[in-house]
Amino acid sequence: MNNNYKRTIFSWSIYDFANQPFTTIILTFIYSTFFVDFIAPSGELGTVMWGRAVAISSLVIALLSPIMGAIADNGGYRKKFLIFWTWVCVIFSILLYFPLKGEVILALSFFCIANIGFEMGGVFLNAYLPEIAPKEKIGRISGYGWSFGYVGGLIALAISFILFISPENPVNPLNGKLLNLDSGEHIRMINILIGIWFAVFSIPTFLFLKDKDKNNTLNNRELIKSAFISLNTTFKEIKSYKETLKFLLARLVYNDALITIFAFGGIYAKQVFDFTFNEIFLFGIVLNVTAGLGALTMGFLDDILGGKKTIQISNVGFIIACTLAVIAPDFNNGRFIFWIAGSMIGIFSGPNQAASRSLMGR
Repeated sequence: MNNNYKRTIFSWSIYDFANQPFTTIILTFIYSTFFVDFIAPSGELGTVMWGRAVAISSLVIALLSPIMGAIADNGGYRKKFLIFWTWVCVIFSILLYFPLKGEVILALSFFCIANIGFEMGGVFLNAYLPEIAPKEKIGRISGYGWSFGYVGGLIALAISFILFISPENPVNPLNGKLLNLDSGEHIRMINILIGIWFAVFSIPTFLFLKDKDKNNTLNNRELIKSAFISLNTTFKEIKSYKETLKFLLARLVYNDALITIFAFGGIYAKQVFDFTFNEIFLFGIVLNVTAGLGALTMGFLDDILGGKKTIQISNVGFIIACTLAVIAPDFNNGRFIFWIAGSMIGIFSGPNQAASRSLMGR
C-alpha cells in the first residue's frame, strides 16, 4: 500500500470527520432541540416546523443532486462543487448563531440552506469512492469514513459540552466575554464552532483528493444543455439496470426513515422524557461511540457478506430500536429502555450508511 494511496484514503475519509458534527449537533441533538424549545413559540409547533424545514431541504437536494451531478461529470467540476457546497454549509451554520427567540423564519431559512450544503457536499464526496477504493475493500473504506466521522462528532460534542454547557458562566472564546444564557448564546455559539470545524478539517480533502483530468471545452450554456441530455439518457437507460433501480427506490424509503430519526432524536428525548441539554449531550456522545464502532466493525462485514445483507441486518436492528423507543414511555423504566434504543440506533446507523454508500459504489 503506497503513500499516495494512504493519503488519498485519509483525505477522503477526513471529510466525514469534518462534516459529521453538523449532523450530530445541528440536525440531531442540539440545535434542533434548541429551536423547538427556545426559538419556536411552542414545542408542538416547533416540532412541526422543524419537520417541514427538513422536508423542504430534502426536496431541494433531491432536485439539485442529479442536475449538478451531471454538470460535474460533463465539466469536471466535482471538486469545485464539493468546495462550493461545503462553504455554503460552513457559512450558514455560522449564521445560525444570530436568530433569537421568535425569529423562526430566519432560523429555519439558515438551517435549510446549511442542510442543503451539507447533503450536496456528501453527494460529491461519495462520487469519489468507486475511484479511490479497490472493489474488494470498498465496504471497509466506506466504513472507515463513517467511523472517522463519528469520532469527529464525538470530539465536537465533547468540546461543546466543556466550553459552553458544563460551565455555570460560559465564556465566549472569541472575545473573552461572558455568554448571555437568557438569549441562549451558549447554545448558539456552538454553531460557530461547527462552521469553523467544518472549514478547517475539510482542507486536506480539497488539497489532496484528486479529480480525473477532464478537458472541458463547453461554455456554460452548452454544459448545462449537455447535462440535461445526459440526465435524459440516464433515465432512459436506468430501466436496463433493474437492480440499481430497485436499490435506489428501497433506499429512498429506508434512508428517509433514517433522516427522520436523526432530525427528531433530540426533540423526542426533550419533549417525551424531558432530557436536559446535559443529558442530550451525553445521549449524543453514546450514540456517536456506538455508531462509530458499528461502522468500523461492520465495514469488514460488508466486504464479506455484501452491502445488501449488511443493510438488511441494520434495517432489522433499526425496526427493533425504533419500536423500543416508541413503547418506552409506557413503562416505568422508560428512560432506561430509551437509552437502550438509542444505543441500538447508533450501532446500526453507521453500518447502514456506510453499506449504502459502498453498495452504490459497487
